[in-house]
Amino acid sequence: MDRTDLELVLCVQQHGSMAAAAVQLGITRSAVTRRLAALEAHLGVRLFQRTTRRVSTTAEGDAFCERAQRLQHDFLALEAELRERQAEPAGPIRLLSSFGFGRRWVGPALADFQSLHSSVSVQLQLSDHLPDLAAEGFDAAVWLWHPPPQRAGEWVARRLAPNRRVLVAAPAYLQAHGRPARLEDLEQHRCLLVQEHTDAMPARVHHWALQREGDETIQRVVVRGPLSSNSGELVRDWCVAGHGIMLRSLWDIAPQLANGELVRVLPRWSQHDADVHWLAPWRARVPRRVQLLSEFLQKRFVREPWRPRSRS
Repeated sequence: MDRTDLELVLCVQQHGSMAAAAVQLGITRSAVTRRLAALEAHLGVRLFQRTTRRVSTTAEGDAFCERAQRLQHDFLALEAELRERQAEPAGPIRLLSSFGFGRRWVGPALADFQSLHSSVSVQLQLSDHLPDLAAEGFDAAVWLWHPPPQRAGEWVARRLAPNRRVLVAAPAYLQAHGRPARLEDLEQHRCLLVQEHTDAMPARVHHWALQREGDETIQRVVVRGPLSSNSGELVRDWCVAGHGIMLRSLWDIAPQLANGELVRVLPRWSQHDADVHWLAPWRARVPRRVQLLSEFLQKRFVREPWRPRSRS
């Protein structure tokens, strides 16, 4: 049995007639009858009931056709994939990312990817919330994400890089107020707070949940400060200006750490945050251009390019 046998049976089922199937396949009716009889003899089952007016599938024929349709689909998908592999990837990609990470890291990466694949066009949309990607027409998203169990089956998720928040301050602040030596010392310092829930009354007391390097135990410390905002960028600016200690993702403060505007505080402590993920709606066949972009970003971010190499 080979692929032409599958095509023959599916064609007879579709048209309900040997003669119509023969016309569709471009062969004689007698050839259809002969080949179908030989296949049934090989399988040891009758696939069709024949009458003078119509041909209909048996129970075994229904089972055969259901499996044959899936095999035909797989054949076509394999052929399309192989053809695509031989050609330069082309076509559009719609990608979603958050405002901060998307602008600072995803945007430059996409420009480099597009320069390698000139026939691919990439549209990056920045947003502060993650929508239904399939319903909104997105191929994928690069997102800081904790996979929720109730939605995990709706997505194809790949972790691109770990993400953690670290404690930082400007050298001027540490010179004026001293450097904390223990986690508990943070309670005596001016801490700059990101107030994420703007619909609630601003909290004057926050808890930072931190982990010591090499220890998975989470320790909470009470922090206070006279300055808070729902804008992480504004809090970062306050920190650079010397107004206090901040807890911020490494990817967001890489330039300031590299040029010395900010320095690590309690460098063995950090907060493990939502990791950087590639998220895509599930589909049976992923276009090669989208797969190539996913692999490109995986290589780009796996070494955490925002992580300082010369500092602890």
